[in-house]
Amino acid sequence: MKESGQAVLLQTLLDDYGPLRSRLARRLGSPDAADEVLQEAYLRLGRLDALDTIQHPRSYLFRIALNIAADRRRSEARRLERSEVELLLQVDNDELDPERIAAARSSVRGLAQALAELPERRRAIFLAARTEGKPISEIADRFGISTRMVERELKQALDHCRARLEINLSQTFGSGRPTASRD
Repeated sequence: MKESGQAVLLQTLLDDYGPLRSRLARRLGSPDAADEVLQEAYLRLGRLDALDTIQHPRSYLFRIALNIAADRRRSEARRLERSEVELLLQVDNDELDPERIAAARSSVRGLAQALAELPERRRAIFLAARTEGKPISEIADRFGISTRMVERELKQALDHCRARLEINLSQTFGSGRPTASRD
């Protein structure tokens, strides 16, 4: 009698845990992250319905683990930092005064200008990710590029906008050099 795909995957995970953990640790940059991902993979495999025979269980299992890691990374990116939560809690419920309105409009203009300076594809990728909330995989499909390239384009767009906005802020406040805040 043939074993189900689920049983084969579970047995492969148990038999190849060490090598799979090492490979994931190199890929994710942390043995602890690899352990967490493999534990989640084990739990997910236990919840799967019967699968057909899988041709390459090690590759299939590694892909499951990478998908779990990507899901975790996206989830963590959505969480607010403690400092961001504190800033949100400090916001006054009072009406905005004219000075704050002018500053906000200036910031929006600066961001719009920074976005206008981006190459067309990078700007479109940035807007799809940040304003439309599209997942990276969907953006990659839309532009016919890899998810890694989408991540690279997003990073470059964010770096550009951050640099442009810091320059504008330093000119506004008279500082000689822009300073990057690392919360």
